[in-house]
Amino acid sequence: MRLTLNSRTSDMKTTIELPDELYRKAKSMAASRGRKFKDLIEEALRLVVEGPRKIRREQSLAELMKHARGVIDSGVPDLASNPRHLEGFGHPGSE
Repeated sequence: MRLTLNSRTSDMKTTIELPDELYRKAKSMAASRGRKFKDLIEEALRLVVEGPRKIRREQSLAELMKHARGVIDSGVPDLASNPRHLEGFGHPGSE
């Protein structure tokens, strides 16, 4: 597929060649977002040329709680440090 694209800020035109499947997917994506195809192409080129914007990724619960670990002292010692509490742990029939 050969495309001729116009730039928003000038009369610059360029022709690019894309695989048909990529063109159809990009055209469909632009339409589903209510955008023009050329604007989607411009955004994609900006991401490559200027680098991606800082994207905030979702943090895991462990990452969110890392500053709170060990903050609360319940007064109860760690049961795992007392072998008596671990007798039979993981064996069938132990409770």
